[in-house]
Amino acid sequence: MNLIHTTMTATAAFVLAGSFGVSAMQAPAARPAAAATKATAAKATTPAAVQKVADRALVCMVNDMDMGKAQIPVVVEGRTYYGCCAMCKERLAKDAAVRSAIDPVSGKSVDKAKAVIGKRPDGSVVYFETEANLRRYAASR
Repeated sequence: MNLIHTTMTATAAFVLAGSFGVSAMQAPAARPAAAATKATAAKATTPAAVQKVADRALVCMVNDMDMGKAQIPVVVEGRTYYGCCAMCKERLAKDAAVRSAIDPVSGKSVDKAKAVIGKRPDGSVVYFETEANLRRYAASR
């Protein structure tokens, strides 16, 4: 019962302190700890938002997804692209537009076979012309 009462009292003191314009130094210590926890959580999750794909052979370059398993290689003009199925394989072979993407940092068109590939937490991928662009993109998320 004392723990509940103490927690409720600290919470009420914090609310009242904010209402009367009391500085953060005079507010209960729970407030800075909560802010630090949120800041730490944000830093911990931000860099993981987009990570470099280690093996491009796992990416379907038609669906722009990291599939988690080896894809079908498609060689076009000496460059290797990857698709997840016969339809994707055919599209990569015949449709040049599917083989390129726009780097979201530079705005330039990049060849998916040569691009640095970044993976989002949901498995979708983004293509970059340089690793520096991938880092800039990841830092902005």
